[in-house]
Amino acid sequence: MYDAEPTSRTAAQSPAALTAAPGYQVRRLYQAYLAAWLREVDPVLTGPQFAVLQTVQACPGRDQRSLAAAVALDTSTMADVARRLETRGLITRRTAADDGRRKLLHIAEEGEHLLREADRRARALDRLLMEPYGDAEHHTLLHTLTSLADHWVGLTSGS
Repeated sequence: MYDAEPTSRTAAQSPAALTAAPGYQVRRLYQAYLAAWLREVDPVLTGPQFAVLQTVQACPGRDQRSLAAAVALDTSTMADVARRLETRGLITRRTAADDGRRKLLHIAEEGEHLLREADRRARALDRLLMEPYGDAEHHTLLHTLTSLADHWVGLTSGS
């Protein structure tokens, strides 16, 4: 037997309990951001890879573990991201002279070129995403997002 009711061709409405949940809205934002990143910035370079490139450029010669904390990645994910960037010739990883387990990261010339172009497109994406908001509101939203992220990270780290 089958349901005699025709299936709806329109999208189902999200329940109010779901749309009132901050995590649901954050996930929606993140999904939309990922789609916009792929379209506007780079279909190959991921956001975490971009963050690592930016941080390696800003802090050349720092070890992989400390850079992981700076870009909010766990150490195993950071190792994977660094390996991928190295394979693409965007960074170099050198073993520290004082500790063979530590990998020191440096941006390669190709990485600098890619980062310069990706950063230009990422800043344009930032402007597009925040276009509906004036400077003051943009600052307030960014402050609120940063506070929310800091609070949520604190909850997960037991702080």
